[in-house]
Amino acid sequence: MFEPHVGRVFQNRFSTQYRCYSVSMLAGPNDRSDVEKGGKIIMPPSALDQLSRLNITYPMLFKLTNKNSDRMTHCGVLEFVADEGICYLPHWMMQNLLLEEGGLVQVESVNLMVATYSKFQPQSPDFLDITNPKAVLENALRNFACLTKGDVIAINYNEKIYELRVMETKPDKAVSIIECDMNVDFDAPLGYKEPERHMQHPEEPTAFTGSGNRLDGKKKGIEPSPAPLDPSDIKRGIPNYDFKIGRITFIRNSRQQSRKTETDDTAINFIAFSGEGQSLRKKGRKP
Repeated sequence: MFEPHVGRVFQNRFSTQYRCYSVSMLAGPNDRSDVEKGGKIIMPPSALDQLSRLNITYPMLFKLTNKNSDRMTHCGVLEFVADEGICYLPHWMMQNLLLEEGGLVQVESVNLMVATYSKFQPQSPDFLDITNPKAVLENALRNFACLTKGDVIAINYNEKIYELRVMETKPDKAVSIIECDMNVDFDAPLGYKEPERHMQHPEEPTAFTGSGNRLDGKKKGIEPSPAPLDPSDIKRGIPNYDFKIGRITFIRNSRQQSRKTETDDTAINFIAFSGEGQSLRKKGRKP
């Protein structure tokens, strides 16, 4: 009953073996260092011919398996220009699969779920020197087609290679990151140690420890010290015998008091309208 359906699924599945080599072994005048910066491989033209005859969903994603070491990963395809029977892989991908130059790898077409979350662990504390690591990683992941939990990917930034381990992916252990809205998180770098914090006993604050400033702009402490007073210059004050409780009397110096007495004397001797009058008419002329 289900045999025709099973046969149709098997026919729509691409599966074959290739001898794999690193991109540096790819013949041609053009530099293909761009392949090392992503997670895609180069396959022979016959693979494109087979895939076009099958009902393969796009984008084309593949599962790579090293049967000798039982290691696997996932990738996309960049071009179909390799020699027949050969595929070219990024160097970091061959390290994950424990493959040597010319080793056999099983290539199978797969369908992966779209990623929603991924978590990475830098393999060196040098990754913390990057000003905006999340933006650098998101820009580098544009050259990748999928992620597999446990892989160690390599990204190139400022002519330096940074390795990051894929610690977690959602919603599956292998996900597609093509045209997706994925949240990215980081774990502490491998070998990172937080700086030790020495506990210091807080000192009791002392109030008013500043030097202070004067309102007149002069600096404090530069005025000469006042000359000592001669005991003969000190005069005993005259008590106020008219003092009453609850009354405050401001006593001025003696000079002001003498002026007051003088003004009092002139006030006593003053007689109103005692001057000589003046007439508007001239003397000796009658109206």
